[in-house]
Amino acid sequence: MKTVVLPVGEDALAEAARLIRAGEIVAFPTETVYGLGANALDGAAVLKIFEAKGRPADNPLIAHIAHPDALSLLARRVPERARALMRAFWPGPLTMVMPRGEEVSAVTCAGLDTVGVRMPSHPVVQQVIRESGVAFAAPSANLSGKPSPTNAPDTLADMDGRLPLILDGGECTVGVESTVVAV
Repeated sequence: MKTVVLPVGEDALAEAARLIRAGEIVAFPTETVYGLGANALDGAAVLKIFEAKGRPADNPLIAHIAHPDALSLLARRVPERARALMRAFWPGPLTMVMPRGEEVSAVTCAGLDTVGVRMPSHPVVQQVIRESGVAFAAPSANLSGKPSPTNAPDTLADMDGRLPLILDGGECTVGVESTVVAV
């Protein structure tokens, strides 16, 4: 597979959304690190993330959304303390673990009955989520055990030939993964 790196623009965002809808994986910037995204509801697509990263299948992925209303597809219920945290910290680098909804692929959650969800603040991933119309299962875009990339060249170094597209949105601003809390 040839991996293409495209600078962020209208055509590149549309192509990323098309690939996600087609069951492929795409790398993109978030405010924390670059991530690999696939449709969180499509187990076959999510398996491609595990294969690309060499990640153990018992290590759950975080679902990324563009709007809190998307939680109704992912979480069986949203505790009030989660709503308070959303109001205070979303969009941003906070992941909340909640009871998994039936629509979420068991592959995304490594068979657990919970799902981690976050709403990133980076405009690139927000736009691709909106254009694709699906929540993303999205870990960092590196080979398992290697440092998480904060730019497109470092993402390409690990992922070249493992996915069709990397969106180059420049350097990430936070540089470390999101905080995870169980609610």
